Amino acid sequence: MWVRRSAIRPVPSYAAVPLHALESVRDGLAEDDEEARAQLDDAFERFERAQPALAAYVAEALGRPLDETALALGYFLALTVWLAFDRAHGPHIDEVTEEELVATDELLTLDEELRRADPAESLDSDDVIAMEQPHVVAFVHEHIDGTLESHAEEIDVDDVHAVYRVVLVEILALSYAVRQPEGFPVAKAELLA
Repeated sequence: MWVRRSAIRPVPSYAAVPLHALESVRDGLAEDDEEARAQLDDAFERFERAQPALAAYVAEALGRPLDETALALGYFLALTVWLAFDRAHGPHIDEVTEEELVATDELLTLDEELRRADPAESLDSDDVIAMEQPHVVAFVHEHIDGTLESHAEEIDVDDVHAVYRVVLVEILALSYAVRQPEGFPVAKAELLA
């Protein structure tokens, strides 16, 4: 529920990614061996087939000159977020179009500008997204914080921020792409969105 204005559209409650979906993905990626790398390669190929525009958006954003650690973090987070949505919602996720990605990126940019312009605003845009997808954003924060802590001396913080923003757009775009389950009651706030 919104307590202040936001340019970010609310995420329907049925699109939330439950904690067990993220835990399942985390457990599947916990191994650091050849089999785990093969699983990641396979998962990335499935991501490219299922969400070509989103995969291209991620690849383009991460294709810029970035710190190697930030780049690896970006690919890991982008893939993990998609896997969590896929695990939670599977065939109920529509393909995100390039136009939808542009619109989502613009919503996030507008929201960031609104918040910078309001000196009384205590929330950041990522706080708003965290209200909508708490488990996914907590997972992302955990990995970003861990990476910054373990690579504090050599990582480019601006590159990590760029990666974070790409992942936030991905979270919103996938959230909006989840189809309403048949017979799922829609809250009044979701009808107005």
